[in-house]
This record gives sequence, structure tokens and C-alpha cells, in this order.
Amino acid sequence: MHVLPYLVAAWILLAGCYGLATSRDLIHAVGCLAVCQSATYVLLLAVGYRDGATAPVFSDLEPGSRPLVDPVVQALTLTDIVVGATVTAMLLALVLQVAKRHGTVDPDELRELRG
Repeated sequence: MHVLPYLVAAWILLAGCYGLATSRDLIHAVGCLAVCQSATYVLLLAVGYRDGATAPVFSDLEPGSRPLVDPVVQALTLTDIVVGATVTAMLLALVLQVAKRHGTVDPDELRELRG
């Protein structure tokens, strides 16, 4: 089992979290959150990868003749992509409304949102 995809996923997650922590702009924060989400794509694909495996939809294969790829992991990755795109679109719509009402996207200048 190779470690490189897991290291790449961890690096992408850390880069997104660092950008999220140092962000001075709400749009930049949403982008960094999308980068953090993309680390889960790499992680799921790394978990589901099997060397030399084939798709389980071929009917001409005898059972047990070749290793098969788990299609559930691929379906989870596609679901993750759709959910990530939806969350990003919703957050960008909220940032747009904040910019319209308050005239800024800097989180430090949003005094009314402080508790």
C-alpha cells in the first residue's frame, strides 16, 4: 500500500486549513474551505484504489479471477463532489448577501455580527 496519496491528501488539507486560518476575506475563506474539501476526494480515491483491479460491471469475468475495484468508494467520491459544490455555492451566496448589506467582506469589519 502506497503512502503518497495519503500524504498528498494531508498536505492539501493542511494548506486549506492554513489559508482558512489566515484569511482576511470571506471569499478567500470559502475558497480555502473548498480546498479542504478536495482533500477528501483524494483520500477517498486513495482508499478505493487497487492495483491491477478492474471495474466489477464486466460480465465476462469469472468470480475470483481478478481483483475488483469497490464501486461504493467511487460513488461516495461523486457524492462528496456534489455536496462540496453545493456548500460552496451556498456559502458564496451568503458572502454576496453580507457584501450587499454591510459593504465589506472583511470579517474584522463586520461589527454587527460580533457576539
